[in-house]
Formats: sequence, structure tokens, C-alpha cells
Amino acid sequence: MQKTIDIISSHARKSASMLLDASSRSINRCLREMARLLDANRGKLKRENERDRLAAANKNLPPAMIDRLTLSDKTFDSMIKGLLEVAGLDSSIGDTFDERKRPNGLKIYKTRVPIGVIGIIYESRPNVTVDAAALCLKARNAVILRGGSEAFHTNTALARLFSRALARCSLPQNAVTLIPTIDRTAIDMLLRKSDAIDLIIPRGGESLIRAVVEKSYIPVIKHYKGVCHVYVSKHADMKKALPIVVNAKVQRPGVCNAMETLLLDAKLSASKKKLIIDALIDRNVTLFGDGAVRKLYPRSPHVKLATESDWYAEYLDLRLAVRVVNGVSEAVDHINTYGSRHTDAIVTESKPEAALFCKLVDSSSVMVNASTRFSDGGEYGLGCEIGISTDKLHARGPMGIDELTTYKWIVEGNGQIRT
Repeated sequence: MQKTIDIISSHARKSASMLLDASSRSINRCLREMARLLDANRGKLKRENERDRLAAANKNLPPAMIDRLTLSDKTFDSMIKGLLEVAGLDSSIGDTFDERKRPNGLKIYKTRVPIGVIGIIYESRPNVTVDAAALCLKARNAVILRGGSEAFHTNTALARLFSRALARCSLPQNAVTLIPTIDRTAIDMLLRKSDAIDLIIPRGGESLIRAVVEKSYIPVIKHYKGVCHVYVSKHADMKKALPIVVNAKVQRPGVCNAMETLLLDAKLSASKKKLIIDALIDRNVTLFGDGAVRKLYPRSPHVKLATESDWYAEYLDLRLAVRVVNGVSEAVDHINTYGSRHTDAIVTESKPEAALFCKLVDSSSVMVNASTRFSDGGEYGLGCEIGISTDKLHARGPMGIDELTTYKWIVEGNGQIRT
């Protein structure tokens, strides 16, 4: 296995060097070719995906994981749309900035360059195979993919298609490589390849990400979990608040940008609070509320008493923590104490209150009068995303092309020497 990892890493490094001189035209043509191949091979890919889904069901994996694993026509359409959008985006590779002229005549500036070789370790979602490869390629990075065992057949078929697209466009086939095993020791070996890999991006459960951080010899950009909040202010327009709250929790509860805690302003009337909560109960959401919420529903089997652990919880299903807070300051304090710095939203018609919330909430995305479900690379106009970073360095929030670049200094002289 170590020999396989060494060979894959070496080939990826060589491919990254070759991509430095690749034309934008050939890269964009490859992305469009991959979109065409995806569409033409839907049937075959669905059959491979069905193998993975049946195996997952036999292992009694959670419904949320099986949902993320499934390649539906909507997923295909989204991947194709993402590929075409990434192909149409401008790349900052080669851009120059921060230019300065020194008294000795030296011209010094920075130029945008690829990171190099990126390793991506992820669970469940096979669309990550395509999204990650597309963005890395657009930024002229080689990528080594290690998907979860539950999606092995799907990921293998997708990676082979990408290699075919690369070859047809005269680009190095090893620019996109999937580790061909479900053996977990392969991850440990990959994380020690600091001589060939420049960055690791893990996507999955918190336990996976913490394990990667602990074992990696390579810098890691993290996305621990999505404990996302919606705060409904006393100044909220209920015609906006109700659909925002329902959408944030119910539209797709098993993803990281779904709301996990609802904060209700204490000065909202009891009828408004109940209007929101009833809408969630009607959609089969089980609530874990504080004392104030329980008083509104003293006998309801749908509203249980929250514990301290519920404020930290990433449920990823139809469960939701609910708390009543005294104004925006207490809402911000709760979010900054219990949140995961992913995405948090306020519903309010007060511009000063919205501005204060945006200023004080320490999260990678802050929403005003919009669902947390919009925290997504595609929705942000990035085409797709490599992940959503809850770090502050080097990237934050949905990661697109620019987040997969770095820079180097260029110094132009005319014979100057230092004395």
C-alpha cells in the first residue's frame, strides 16, 4: 500500500508541474468534456451508485448518510451545472498585485500561483469527487482524492471519467487521482506525504476531521461541523421569518448548512413564537427547548427539555434546539459560545440590529433575512465548492478557485547587488 501511495503522490506532483504551463482553453475544454461525459454516462454511474447504496443500507447506515450518498438526476444536473460554471469563471492564476518599486530600481510584486498538490479526504458525497477535481484543475492544482468506503464504486467510476476527459484534452491524467482502496491505513500514509502534497482538505464528520488534524504532517483546512443558527428578532417580518426558519431546518436537514438551533427573541409575542414552532412540528421536527419554550408546550411530546449538549449539537436530521434570548446581544453571545463558526442568520427589519449582528457574530458566513441553506459555493457564484472552511487561515467559508491559490514574490532587477 505504501508503494501505491508513493507512486500516486509522485505522479500528482509531476502533474501539478505540468499544469503550470497548461492553457486556460484546454482546462476549460476538459471541464466541459467532463460535463458531457457525466450526462452521457448517467445510467452506468447510477448502477455503480446503486451498488454503494445497497451496501450502505445493508450496513444500516443513517438515512442522512444514504441521502448524501445518492446520485439522483438532480445531483447529476448540479454537477454538470457546476462544471460548466467553473469552466466559465475567470481564474486569478498569473494575476499580479502589491507591486512596489524600490529606491535601488528593483521592481517587486506578487503573482497568484496554484497551491500545488491537494489531498481531499471525504465521506459519503460522491459529487465531491467531481466538484473538488473541477475546482482544483481550474486553479491548476493536481488533486488526490480519498472518498469514503460507502461510495467507493461511485467515486471510482467518476474518477475514471475525469481521467478520460483529461486525456482527451491533452492534460496529465494523473492530475486527478482516486486512491484505489478502502483500506483506512491508506489515509495515514497519505497524511505523511509532506514531500509531495501541499494541503489536505477533509470533508465529513467531526471525528474524521479531528483524526486527520491529529495525524497529518501536512497543513489542513478544517470544516469541523455546522452548528448553524437562525435568530428571529422582535423586529422580524413574520412573512419572512416563517419560511426562512422552515427552509433552514427542513429543506435538507442532513447537510452542514441546515439550521441546528433556533433563537427566538423574548419580546416576540407568544402567538408569534408558537406560529414558528407549530410550523416546525407540522413538518415532523422534534424540538429540544429551554424552559421558556417548554412553558409554551408543557404537554407536547414534540417539545422536549433541552440539555447543555443540545446547544452544541449538529443533529443532521429533523431535530432542532430552540432557545428564547433577550435581544440581539444575547443571541450573539449564544452563537459565539456554542456555534461552530459556520453560518448564522438573523431575521429582522432593523438595519442597525442587522449591522450589529453581522459585526459581532464570528462566523464564516452571516445571513440577513435569508436561509442558512444559501451557504454554498454554487449559491455564492463559485460554480461549486471544495468545502466550507470554519478556519480563519488560509480560507474561510465556501472555498472556490481563489481559495486554492497562493502567491509568490517576483523581483525584477537590472544587475543590482546588495552591499
